[in-house]
This record gives sequence, structure tokens and C-alpha cells, in this order.
Amino acid sequence: MADISGTWLGTYWQQEVPTRFEATLIQGGNAMSGSILDDSALGEAQINGEVIGRRIHFTKRYLTTAGYVISYTGTISEDETFMQGTWRITGLDSGRWEAQRSGENLLADLQFRRAKQLSVVRG
Repeated sequence: MADISGTWLGTYWQQEVPTRFEATLIQGGNAMSGSILDDSALGEAQINGEVIGRRIHFTKRYLTTAGYVISYTGTISEDETFMQGTWRITGLDSGRWEAQRSGENLLADLQFRRAKQLSVVRG
């Protein structure tokens, strides 16, 4: 099972217009929850869902007056640094989304890989 706990930076597209977001996710077993801050007037939302293997499904509810529940589904990359999929507001709209782990995690991963490569070369 993939582990998605941490901070993610992403984009979703609504009618081909991109909106950036930052998500903080917490996973315990298959259950996941967290918050998303959109770079739009809608602002912050809470999410709840599940991770099964490399598949993710969650619902997003904004803390503002927007009463829509948005359903997200997608897949998680094997190295657990990238997710992508589709979102849907039943009967209204849908689009695609993607996210990658935040820069701090990516930098740590790059440093780990470089250290591993140096140990193999020296080894």
C-alpha cells in the first residue's frame, strides 16, 4: 500500500482552467484525511477518503458556503511522489488533477538518491 502522508502541491483543471493547490494529507492504514488550500476564492477544504494499493479516492468539502461535494479518484506513482486522476461534481462538472510531493520532500529524495549512487560507485 502506498503511503501518501505529507505535503503535496498540485493542480486541478476546470473547463481547462488550472487552479493550483496545496494539500496536507494524513494516512492511517487505508484511511486518509487532510486539508487542501486552493489558490482560488473557494480557499480551504477538508478531505476524507481511502488509499487501496496505488489507488486513491477522496471527497473534498470546502469550508466556505460552497455546498458541493467533489469526488476525486486517481492513481499514485510507484515511488509515491506523484498522483493523478479525475474529479467530479455529480451532474455539474468534472476534470483532471495531479499532485506531487512538496519541494522539501523531493529535495530530500534527491539527496538520498545521490548518496546511494555515490556509495554504489565507491563500493
